[in-house]
Amino acid sequence: MLCLLLSTTLYSQSVPQAYALFGKSGKEVSYKKMLRELQEADVILFGEYHNNPIAHWLELVVAGDLQAYDLGLEMFETDEQDALDRFMSDSLTVEQLDSAVGGLWPNFNTDYLPLLQQARQQSARVYATNTPREYARMVFQRGFVVLQSLPAEEQALLPPLPPPYDAELPGYEAMLMPGQGPGHAGENFPKAQAIKDATMAWFIARNVREGWPLLHINGSYHSDNFEGISWYLRQYKPQLRVVTITTLEQSKLDGLIRENVGKADFTILVPERMTKTY
Repeated sequence: MLCLLLSTTLYSQSVPQAYALFGKSGKEVSYKKMLRELQEADVILFGEYHNNPIAHWLELVVAGDLQAYDLGLEMFETDEQDALDRFMSDSLTVEQLDSAVGGLWPNFNTDYLPLLQQARQQSARVYATNTPREYARMVFQRGFVVLQSLPAEEQALLPPLPPPYDAELPGYEAMLMPGQGPGHAGENFPKAQAIKDATMAWFIARNVREGWPLLHINGSYHSDNFEGISWYLRQYKPQLRVVTITTLEQSKLDGLIRENVGKADFTILVPERMTKTY
């Protein structure tokens, strides 16, 4: 009997686990429970590690299980919407889309193309939500005020200017800590992040449809701790029901360490040894 117990224990400890799912309080929850809440949301902010295969796989699974949904992507900038529309209508090949947007993300074919192909099959509307990189660079160099000198047609690619901004949000404050970013940029470093968060939130808020959850894919830092995009959504359209998901890595999956509890409504916990997509 003792040998049987020992062998059973050793077996259970050696079974590999790809991920575990936790709720806001830090308790483990089922995928079924998470899906129920996602189906009732107006906006789902899915925070990923861009190179994490489990996050990308679950994005695809969630999208498929939502059935009726729209899709927003940090990976495309607002001035690329026309090219994205043409790709979704099957008027552009992947190679032509790559040329039209000045270069797709290096993991596009493995991690984002399946999402777009599935969205096409499910008749989901797809939105480019990120700030054109040249405008984020301008903010990094000179602050928000520089954007107000842009012509009207370019300002239309951004949220109403100047955007609201809280420099005391912990995520932005952390970017000013020593070693976190280019010191010479000073307060403009988190502002360059904020204009991205604000733009994504604005284009989510203006495109969300009643009864159609808008699934937005973004790096986890843009929505962790209910800051970033989530904070801006509360400024632009506070009545929206927003559910956040984050991706985290730990050496063990039996529970969230204290500092990882409460970063989102749901946490996908992945082993640190998980393979990367790039």
